[in-house]
Amino acid sequence: MTQRIRRLGPPLLLLAPSLVLVGVFVYGLIGANFAKSVTDDHSAATANGVEPTSVVWFQNYTTLLKSEEFQHSLINLVLFTVVFLLGTLVIGFVWAWLLDKPIRGEGFFRSVYLFPMAVSFIASGVVWRWLLNSTQGEGASGLNRLFQMVGLDFLQNNWWNNVTFGILAITIPAIWQLSGYVMALFLAGFRGIPDELREAGRMDGASEWQVYRHVLFPQLTPIMLSALIIIGHMSLKSFDLIMSISKPANYQTKVPAVDMYLAKSSFDYANAAAIGTILLVIVALVIVPYLVKTNRQEK
Repeated sequence: MTQRIRRLGPPLLLLAPSLVLVGVFVYGLIGANFAKSVTDDHSAATANGVEPTSVVWFQNYTTLLKSEEFQHSLINLVLFTVVFLLGTLVIGFVWAWLLDKPIRGEGFFRSVYLFPMAVSFIASGVVWRWLLNSTQGEGASGLNRLFQMVGLDFLQNNWWNNVTFGILAITIPAIWQLSGYVMALFLAGFRGIPDELREAGRMDGASEWQVYRHVLFPQLTPIMLSALIIIGHMSLKSFDLIMSISKPANYQTKVPAVDMYLAKSSFDYANAAAIGTILLVIVALVIVPYLVKTNRQEK
C-alpha cells in the first residue's frame, strides 16, 4: 500500500492543479448554476440582496417547458441542428470525395474550403446579415439583389425574417462556415484507408461504387460519428452567429441560448440558470453515449 501511494504521489501532484481548476470552474459552477435555477431569483432586487430568495425546486423548469415561447425555441433548435448537420455532412463529404481523386490544385481548394473556419462567427454573421437582407424589389441588397440581377426574382424572400422558417436561413452561413471542417475529417479518413483494401476490392471484381460502398464507407463510420458529435454539440449551443445576424433577437430565430441571454439581461437569473441547465442536459444526451461507447472500444 505504501509503495502504491509513493508511485501515485508524483502523478497526483502533477494533476492536482488541473483537477482543482476543473472541479471549481467546471463542476463547481455547474452546481452553482443548478442551485440558482431552483430559486425564485427573477428580479434585479433579489440579485442585489434586497429581497431574500427561496427555493422553488423544479417550478422554473416546468414553467419554461410549458411556455409556448420556450417550446418555439426548442423547435427552432431541432430544425437548426438537423439542417445544419445534414448540410455540413453532405457538403463536407462531397468535397472530401472530390479531393481524394486527387485533382490538380488540391492544396488551393483545400485552403479555400477550410478558410471559413478561420473566421469568427461574429465576423461572418455581420457579412451574412447583409447577404440575407430581407428587402425585396427596389432597394434590395445581398442575395435578393443578386437574384434580381439574374432574373430569378421568385427566389427572393425574407430570409431570417420569415415568420415560419426564419431559423433555417441561419443554417446557410453555419453550413458555409463548418463544411470545410467536416471535409478535413472525411479527407483524413479517406487518406487513412490503405490502398491495398481498394485494390483488393477491384481485384475481386467490385465496381468503383461497390468499392466505396463495401470497403471505404464502412471505414469512415467512426469519422462520421465524430463529425456528428462535434457539429451536433456546436449547433445545440449556437448563439453568436444567430445574434450577429438577427440582433436584436427575433422571435423567428430564437433558440434556448438566446432565451438564456435575454433572461440574464432582464435580471431573471433563475430562469437563465434553468435554461442553461436544460442546454447542458441536451448536450450531455448527445455526448455522453459517444464517450461511453468510445471508452468501451478502448478497453
